Amino acid sequence: MIDECLVVEFRVTGDDCPLADASATAGVPIECRPPQLRADGNALLRFGAPQSDELAAALDADDRIRYLHRSSGNERTDRDEYRCLSKVPCVVHELTDVGFVAETLTYRDGEERYTGAVVGYDVLQGVLEAAGATVGVTLERVYPLGPEGESAATGRWDVTPAQEAALRTALAMGYFSVPRETTASEVAAELGISKSAFLERLRRGQAGLLTQVFGD
Repeated sequence: MIDECLVVEFRVTGDDCPLADASATAGVPIECRPPQLRADGNALLRFGAPQSDELAAALDADDRIRYLHRSSGNERTDRDEYRCLSKVPCVVHELTDVGFVAETLTYRDGEERYTGAVVGYDVLQGVLEAAGATVGVTLERVYPLGPEGESAATGRWDVTPAQEAALRTALAMGYFSVPRETTASEVAAELGISKSAFLERLRRGQAGLLTQVFGD
């Protein structure tokens, strides 16, 4: 039995992906579940995004997308869920073929980010070789998966998994950038929680990190 499981994050640019293009056109982030590749080479997609008529129109007009269905969110989440078939499989399938277990795929401003796992360093080597042979795939991070699904951050720092998710998502979406690139409401929508819940997790997570860095 292999004891080591590693969390891997990739950044992808230049992929011929309709979701990446739509995220750039509409200016909204898209969070996609791992796609299901059919025997005919088409991929079944399920993904969510902040409510945006421009995003829906961009996807509907794309010849690479078929059977698009949009489920409008409610006032609490202000978020839509989509299902469709893509005639253009994305790079993640090439990484999956060599052992990458995709968990989340995020599309923002035309760029893709994959987060998933590999079991053991031998598999990681094969995934990195496949990524190296694919144009526009860059390894961003590798770290051990903690016990009971906790990541390295929750094990090392005094933050909960929910607080870590809030911090990571806020960072990825530019909430900490100067000038700020997104709002608290947009990050909360990405997480599927209320704005007040996001801000509470953010404050508690920051407090836990800063306390350990600077002491009491």
